[in-house]
Amino acid sequence: MREYGFELALCATLETDQRVLGRQLGASVHGRRIVDTVVLEPGPEFEKRAAITDRTIPDRAIEADVGVGRARDWRSVFPDLRPERARSLVERGVDIGFFERERRDGRLRVRQTARYPDQWFDRLVGIENKPDLDRPGDLQRQLRQDVALGLFDEVVLATGSYVTGAHLNRIPEAVGVWRFDPEAGDREVIREPEALDPAADGTEIVAEHPGRTEIRLVDAEGKRRARRRLAERAYGKGWRPTELPACANCEPTGGPRAATVPFCAFHDRIVEPAVECGPECPGHEPAEPPAFDRERERSVSSAWQRDPSGYKRRQAGLDRFG
Repeated sequence: MREYGFELALCATLETDQRVLGRQLGASVHGRRIVDTVVLEPGPEFEKRAAITDRTIPDRAIEADVGVGRARDWRSVFPDLRPERARSLVERGVDIGFFERERRDGRLRVRQTARYPDQWFDRLVGIENKPDLDRPGDLQRQLRQDVALGLFDEVVLATGSYVTGAHLNRIPEAVGVWRFDPEAGDREVIREPEALDPAADGTEIVAEHPGRTEIRLVDAEGKRRARRRLAERAYGKGWRPTELPACANCEPTGGPRAATVPFCAFHDRIVEPAVECGPECPGHEPAEPPAFDRERERSVSSAWQRDPSGYKRRQAGLDRFG
């Protein structure tokens, strides 16, 4: 199975009502590391965060000089940004239910609908998916970076290959290793991951050249903010595809635990719609995309809460800027 299908099958297997999973998320501070899968385990304030919005809260909105008390003039909320960018962030915050507006003295003002709960998530586990270890690509460098930075509580490599001692020797000792069968949904733990320390300073590898490596030191505060951004993205994005192929050969019931995935009867495997589907495919048979309620399935299968009531106090006539 190709990496995309392997990844979806693993996410479907790992998902429970006690977790939130996300795919293809930025997991760096200064660099451009994209991690395949993130497992978020709720913290003591999870319900407070879930009640605000089911979408990602932008980091700039969280750190803005806005509170739940006195509303502030929207133009002063992001003093370092151009008005167009500040306005866009305010609009986004209002749209997702994190900000609310009111008019006072002829001016529009903004406040938070609720205090942001810092302890809403507990552990973050990063998973790198590599179905075939004989084609490792940048695997070793990526895992070295994850361990050195320590953004995650644990880092795991998931593979479909038979894992040899030579393979293990090339993988940082702190990285756990799973052997996963995407068709059966079976997972074997080859090596347990070691606990990393997200509260400690870390080292980020930003570039490697022959004979030298460029690094940036990241303090605990920088890691805390990066973890929060990562958790927000995982909560808002999830792991499911946004749409299914418009093809009669799409049978969206081929995932583990009856998860809806783009399973193709022609190829007899999960396919990546954006890359593999369309008129160029020899098995393409035009049809309406299968019915798929992505949000409903996610809310039933994970800790993510769809369309919460929120804390917003709506005011007539202020739904948009004038």
